[in-house]
Amino acid sequence: MGIGTDTKIGFPQDNEESPLLVSNPSQSTTICGSSSGTDTEGDVENAADEYSPKATKRSITVIITALLIGVFIANADGSLLLATNGWIASEFNDLENASWLVTSYVLTLCAAQPLYIKLSDIYGRRTMILIAYSIFGIGCAICALGQSLLIVVAGRIVSGIGGAGMDSLVNILITDLVPPRDVGSWRSYVNIVATTGRSLGGPVGGYLADTVGWRWSFLGQCPLTLLAIISTYLLVPKQTATRTGDVKEGSKLARIDFAGAFLLAATILFFLLPLEITGEKIPWTHPFVLGLFASSITMGVLFVVVETHWAKEPIFPLNLLRSRHVVIPDILVFLQLAAQLGMMYTVPLYFQVTQDASTAVAGAHLFPAVTGVAVAGLLSGYLIKKTGRYKALLTIASACASISYLLLILRWHGHTNWLESLYVVPGGFGSGMLNSAAFVALTATINRDQIAMAASTFFLSANAGMAVGMASASAVIQSGLRSGLEARLGDIPNRALVIKKSMSSIDYIQSLEGDVKSIVI
Repeated sequence: MGIGTDTKIGFPQDNEESPLLVSNPSQSTTICGSSSGTDTEGDVENAADEYSPKATKRSITVIITALLIGVFIANADGSLLLATNGWIASEFNDLENASWLVTSYVLTLCAAQPLYIKLSDIYGRRTMILIAYSIFGIGCAICALGQSLLIVVAGRIVSGIGGAGMDSLVNILITDLVPPRDVGSWRSYVNIVATTGRSLGGPVGGYLADTVGWRWSFLGQCPLTLLAIISTYLLVPKQTATRTGDVKEGSKLARIDFAGAFLLAATILFFLLPLEITGEKIPWTHPFVLGLFASSITMGVLFVVVETHWAKEPIFPLNLLRSRHVVIPDILVFLQLAAQLGMMYTVPLYFQVTQDASTAVAGAHLFPAVTGVAVAGLLSGYLIKKTGRYKALLTIASACASISYLLLILRWHGHTNWLESLYVVPGGFGSGMLNSAAFVALTATINRDQIAMAASTFFLSANAGMAVGMASASAVIQSGLRSGLEARLGDIPNRALVIKKSMSSIDYIQSLEGDVKSIVI
């Protein structure tokens, strides 16, 4: 399908007064934005009445409940690593590369996620979810057994390939089964479990690291993943995918756009990788960095050519990017999650360094933020279902998050009391509200047969935002710490050694005494 193809995908009139569901499918707009019908306020209720879901509320509840174990694991894993990555890297005397434990996961997650969406259209949602769980469990086992930071990072790469399908496919299933106006409500229930996972992952991972060792935080995920596989196999119907277009003849493998998948993954990896390795490690003008960016551009151009002129079933319909109804939610979620994940990456490190906090206590400081995410997700889901409006929620969410980050910059300077530690709450609240409202804004404005691929752009933007946020936060911390120490340590004995060890081990920073420790903190 070419970029210039004037294919109808059902974009409503460009304003929020349009109903969440178009009651007459023929009254749609083209990608170019030409309107062929009018919408009224009452059409929201009429559309919901006319929509015939593919499953009853009870069966939907059973399906979603079966998937909640995987949702819990995926989100607990994320906060667990945010809380313990410094501890793990310090054990290998390599704190400056701690962010790779998180970034490697997100990089592969970004690269693999679009392929999961397309494969689930071909093979079914359940099949791909089971594959995702299996790969994720293998990655956790590799991390637990790793004897070097490189091996643990390799395990995180494998886990990222599996994690790419664990969250996104659940959300796609929801859009398959319920009308758009109810999407926010159902996602809010899933978000409760996701938030519980994020809330418990940090403290539990920190506790395990402080007591029996960080390896058990990975080993403990293996039986939970097995339980998720069993519950999904038994309770989720095999055929849950919404196929797009006519079913092609031939094998299912022939329908997979392998070239497009490879080029898209390469484009993403070559673009995000320099964000991690540049700064203090390699200058931006280094030929290797410039080569990565050039490779990303080249792969991107080839991807567009393949998807436009060669692929019979494109892995990523480029015509979706011609609508602001798709692009704006993608941009919003990218920016929000880049800021939020950058904050959540630095908060545990901040309290470990400035207050000698244990890993468990440092991880617990993420709890107020993820609580804000849960409350906002529930509230936004309720308000969207009640009013059918989402634009105001996007504005409120952005304002809350901005206030939170501004307070952190102005007030967190090494001596943070319990009240100031709660400045992370509005950031979490804004992130939860924006994520929910932006997803509804995306899925409510396009035809149902395009939702899966449009959602793919949303999740790709979200994952890319997480990667950029964490890589940027790590680069800022390392750069700021080095320059600050070089300026303030003066001519103390072993100055170079103090700088090197301070950048590689939290334990070393906590062992410092007197003026040197005050300067480092």
